[in-house]
Parts: sequence; C-alpha cells; structure tokens
Amino acid sequence: MKFKRIGAALAAAGVLTVGGAAAAHFYPLRAAESTVVAEAQHPAPSAVPVVALPNFAALVQKYGPAVVNIDVSGTKKVGYNLGQNGDDEGSGNGNDPFFQFFRGLPFQFHFGVPQEVPMRGEGSGFIVSSDGVILTNAHVVRDADEVTVNLTDRREFKAKVIGVDPATDIAVLRIDAKNLPVVKLGDPSTAHVGDWVIAIGSPFGFQNSVTAGIVSAKGRSLPGDVYVPFIQTDVAVNPGNSGGPLFDLAGEVIGINSQIYSRSGGYEGLSFAIPIDVATRVEHQILATGHATHARLGVTIQEVNRGLADSFGMKKAEGALVSQVVPGSAAAAAGLKAGDVITKFDGHPIVSSTDLPELVGKASPGDKATLEVWRKDGTRQVAVTLGKAEEESVASAGEGQKGAEKARLGLAVRALTPQERQQADVPNGLLVEGVAGTAARAGVQPGDILLSVNGTEVKSVAQLRHLIDHASKNVALLVQRGDSRIFVPVRIG
Repeated sequence: MKFKRIGAALAAAGVLTVGGAAAAHFYPLRAAESTVVAEAQHPAPSAVPVVALPNFAALVQKYGPAVVNIDVSGTKKVGYNLGQNGDDEGSGNGNDPFFQFFRGLPFQFHFGVPQEVPMRGEGSGFIVSSDGVILTNAHVVRDADEVTVNLTDRREFKAKVIGVDPATDIAVLRIDAKNLPVVKLGDPSTAHVGDWVIAIGSPFGFQNSVTAGIVSAKGRSLPGDVYVPFIQTDVAVNPGNSGGPLFDLAGEVIGINSQIYSRSGGYEGLSFAIPIDVATRVEHQILATGHATHARLGVTIQEVNRGLADSFGMKKAEGALVSQVVPGSAAAAAGLKAGDVITKFDGHPIVSSTDLPELVGKASPGDKATLEVWRKDGTRQVAVTLGKAEEESVASAGEGQKGAEKARLGLAVRALTPQERQQADVPNGLLVEGVAGTAARAGVQPGDILLSVNGTEVKSVAQLRHLIDHASKNVALLVQRGDSRIFVPVRIG
C-alpha cells in the first residue's frame, strides 16, 4: 500500500497516452432492479433526523469556471532499472511508460544509463485572483518546460511558474488574463469530520469532473510531508485531480486535492487535501519573494503511546517525543535532549506528535518560541529561536561480553567495539545480538544499538542490568537503527 500523488502519470510522447483508448476499458452499468419494500410498521427513531441530501449544482455552476485544467510538457530522465518484484530502483521509473509492463517479474532489468525522454502530463488548478494567479500542486508542474492552462470557456493560456514549494507541494502560476472567475477561500478549521465536501478537477483528463464525499479525518500526517496537516476525505479523486480545489457546502475552498492512499494507483476511498491556509501562506511568500521559507526546530520526533508515557511518568499519552536532536540546530542550541517530550509550543498543546511540525511550519525562521517540555518527571520551559529549514527538511523515525537480559527484557547485548562506535557515530551503546520475549514483541531487532534506558545513557552490560533491575513495569529504550533513532516502549517481565 502506497501514498500516491495524483497528478496524471507522465507519458513518453508518441509511445503511450495515459487514458488513451488502448489503455482504458469502459463497462456498461447494469440497470438496477426494482424492489418493492413494505412500509415500516414503526416510525424511525426520533434521535436520527431525516434530512435531504445536498444539491451541489448551484455551487458547481458558480465556481466551476474558476477551476482549470493544466497540461505540462517537458523531459524527464528515465533509467529503466527495475529491481526484483518490480521495485523502482531507477530515477523516474514510476512515471516511465514501460514501467508497469515489467513490474512483478522475479528478476532484474537494467536498460543502460538514464536518458532524457519527452514527457507529457496533466493536472488541475484553480484561479485565486482575477488577474491570473492560479494555485496547483508542485508535483503537477515538476520537470515541466511548458505549462498550458485551459479554462472552461475553451480559452488556452501559456502559464508562467512563479514559484514552487516542494515542502508543502504548492505551486503558484500566472497567466496573462484579466477579469477571470475566481474561487472563494474558506477556513479549514471550521470544517468538521462528517461534513460534506466536493472536488472539481480533471481525472484522467476528463475536465471539470465533480465528485462528492465527506471529511473523514483532519490533521493527518503522511510520509515525507512534515509541514502539512492533511484533510482526509472519501471524495473520489484520481490521477489528474492533483491541484484541484476541495469545496465545502458554502462554496468555499478549504483544501487542495493532492494525494491518495492506494494499492492499485487509483482511488480506493482515501483521499488527502492540503488545507488552504497552508497553501495561501506559501502563495503569499512566493508572490512576494519568488520562494517560500519554513522554520526548523531540528528534532526527530515520534508519537507518545501509553507504554512510553508510563515509562516517562506521564499521566497522559500526549506530546511529541524527541528521539534525536540535530547537531547545530535550534533545538540543540536550546538544550533539548533525546527523551524530552514537547507538550506545548507557544502555549498551543501538542496532543499528537503531528501537531508540532504544523505549528513550527506556521512560524518563520528567526521567530522565538517557548516550549513546554516534560523531562524526568517534571515540566520545564525552554526558549528557542527557530532556524531555517533546508528544502524538504524534517521538523517533524563483563564489558565486551554478551549479556543475557532475557529473563526480564528479552535482549542479548554486548558492548560496541571502537570500530562499531565510530561507524555508528555514537560515544557509547550496546549492540543487540539477540531478541526474544517482550523486547521482540515491542519491535526491537538484532543489529539495533541500544543507547539509553528511560533517558539514562547505557555504557555497559552491567549498567543495563542495574537499570532494568530497578525499573518499573515499563521502560523506554532508545535504539539506533541505521541512521534513525526511535524510542521503543517495553513492558518488562
């Protein structure tokens, strides 16, 4: 299962056309059979009010003309390098026209050096200013040499890409036109789970298609998108819908349709939109300076579950647990440490770890903020001056002898050799060589490097045994796996 950006797949010119007759199959719908149902003998429960379904016709008629189709053309480097099971190991293979033909084969293909090939694609957008400013997704216009905007009245305009922000997947375009129809922007914070919403866009090139659904959830965090608290819906969107607007019943745009979660690459009931306030904040920066900047705290964070909360002596499983502090970052300068739990950012509660990147993303580099941090059974205030994020950066995953802690913890560990410490870039730690019992069930793996227990740095097997002997029922192990660090809550026997 993968998250998939929903810009229509780019195709090699003259080889394959996405949505072409050879690639699509249409099936007639069978007429529904009529069934006579006897009238209910008892009235419906009064607790469930009967309401008419909304009619979106007036909304579509008023704001549909402000939704545009975007055609892009350019070149893309394609490597034709497929790993086993069809995994994409090359550059751009996910958009390569031959890629799907070779997926799933049990051997590797290598088709030589990457080469530039002509590509075409399409997406959606919407007009936010009558003088020609258009919002869409950054991935829609990525690698584009030429961008064409098509209006509903069949006028076409060559568009200029004013700027793109890969961190939020927002792009701002401009066309040379006046007195254009515009959408009305809304406030995503007023949308509730269960509210009706509609999408207008160009799925598979079918311009100004309208689909409807409800808000399924808010504040979703997706892999690789640390600054965006996505709006999840069940509105049907497909390749080509990317960059199109998500409307509420008041006819106001509350989001930009951007991604789907799918096994097949098509719609399967999970769609995600970028809140419009995130987009407009980026738009204003791009129009003023040509680019967008984001603040950076410089920590890797994870969710606080019940086991971790018990390990840290917290009453509630809330906050953002710091698993790693980036050297030289704003967090390092402020004195944050791995094991700290950030519970507030400038007075705003951090209930889920995903709340923190959103709040940091709303700030600007150089802004000062006050963090409320839980550390060693108590809270403290930490002042921090936020840094500047690089593109797509995260604000946001006896001695020398084996020790057997399998009786309570389930680990077989040994001290790191000097070479292993240097390779892992850690001053101390224990190498996990065997896992069983509670540690295995918690997710600890052989090859992990155990760095700390409940915030105390581990330097020896004897020290680890002492820490476990004097711990309560739950401990938080900080482990390093490759280049990532993560806290693992373990309930000991």
